[in-house]
Amino acid sequence: MIAHNISNIQSQLPSDVLLIAVSKTKPIPDIEEAYDEGVRDFGENKVQELTEKHEALPKDISWHFIGHLQRNKVKYIAPFVSLIHAVDSFKLLSTIEKEAAKHNRTIKCLLQFHIAKEDSKFGLAYEDAVELIEKYTDANMQHVAICGVMGMATYTDNTEQVRSEFATLRSYFDRLKKDYFETQNNFKHISMGMSQDFPIAIQEGSTMIRIGSTIFGERNYS
Repeated sequence: MIAHNISNIQSQLPSDVLLIAVSKTKPIPDIEEAYDEGVRDFGENKVQELTEKHEALPKDISWHFIGHLQRNKVKYIAPFVSLIHAVDSFKLLSTIEKEAAKHNRTIKCLLQFHIAKEDSKFGLAYEDAVELIEKYTDANMQHVAICGVMGMATYTDNTEQVRSEFATLRSYFDRLKKDYFETQNNFKHISMGMSQDFPIAIQEGSTMIRIGSTIFGERNYS
């Protein structure tokens, strides 16, 4: 079923939209099956689980950290993580800079915005993001690269609300690109869209979607 599900999703994706298979809580054999179908980008939201899977699986996988990241856990994923999707404070960005420097690498990051009508979701307001970017620029960080934005829409059947929230994130991206990153080709990603809403996200400009249950089935919490 995993192979079939991946094929079905990929048939719906424009060539410029990246599929990230959200493998959190899923066992190694499921990830290997997705890998055998050509998927190379996987998303995890727990540091310990991510490090264990990185050790066990092929090294050409690009690992995306998609959850809320605690600063004291950055050191464990800094040697290998490809993209951190959920930077929501300058303190976290500074920690990523410090840990990336220890490994002489640059870690790509996205700024997470709070676009949903749900208090439980993390993320920046636009004004906070501007302040963060100005601090980032002044600090002349060499080991982190802000490459775009990320957000999660409200979990609702109201598709117009979801569309509006994704459009808001796209507008944030456009404003930041124009005001701060116009000459930086790195700043190009809009990470939005999950199993229940990715077609809308693509219509609103997503460049990477994070799909879990539609590929692997419901989450395993045991």
